[in-house]
This record gives sequence, C-alpha cells and structure tokens, in this order.
Amino acid sequence: MKTIKALIGGIFLASLTSIWCQGQNHFNSCSAAFLDNKLVVNEYTPTGKCILSQTAKGTLTVAEATYKNKQWHQTAPVEFMVAIRDKDTHTLTTFSKEIYRSLDIQNVMKFCRKGDRIVLLTTSTKYALPHNEILVH
Repeated sequence: MKTIKALIGGIFLASLTSIWCQGQNHFNSCSAAFLDNKLVVNEYTPTGKCILSQTAKGTLTVAEATYKNKQWHQTAPVEFMVAIRDKDTHTLTTFSKEIYRSLDIQNVMKFCRKGDRIVLLTTSTKYALPHNEILVH
C-alpha cells in the first residue's frame, strides 16, 4: 500500500513539475512585425512606436526577430491573427478568422480610418510580441 501511495505521489509531483515547467516557456522568443522585411516599430525598446500611413503598401509579416550587424532581421515566420481597434470607441473587432503568415497590408487598411490601430495576435505563447499595435496615420 505504501508503494502505491508513493507511486501516486510521485506521479502527482511529476505532473505538477511538468505543468510548472511548461509555464516557464511562455514568451521566450522575441518577435516583431515587419512590412516588406523592414521592422515596423521605430525602435525595439519599451517606448518604441508602430505607425503606418493609411497608404502603406507591402506584405505584413510577424517573425522571430534577431539583432545582427546593427539591424533587425526576420529568422522564422510566426503565425498571427489580425484585429482592428476603433479610434473612437476602442472596440476591438476581428479582421478575419484566418491565421496568417503574411498579409497584404492594403487588405487591412481598406477597413481602417486614421487613428485606428491594427492589432496583431500571435497564435502561440512561445512568442513575445511587445509592439503588437500599429497606429494608422
């Protein structure tokens, strides 16, 4: 009986450890938004701003980001979804139920007004995306 209790206790502790360790893996990879391979945020710092003109053209992507040779680079695509935050009410509306790896920015801009924000949502907790709102200017 002691052996069974010890075995069950061991399984319980292993399960808790597994759950705790999985929690430690959240947001451990940096990612960023890119428009035609150019970083959208003006600086990858806590105060960085993402602003795009309503007439911006190109392919929007979210990707793992690495800093090399004084420049940010995409290393691996990250799947993302898109929502639009209304400038007046701050209501968040899904742009589409699709999951993207890339998207023509004009397909989103058609539904935006100046002052709205394009909100990028990663589909995995592996990726930190601190600059996830793009102001439409």
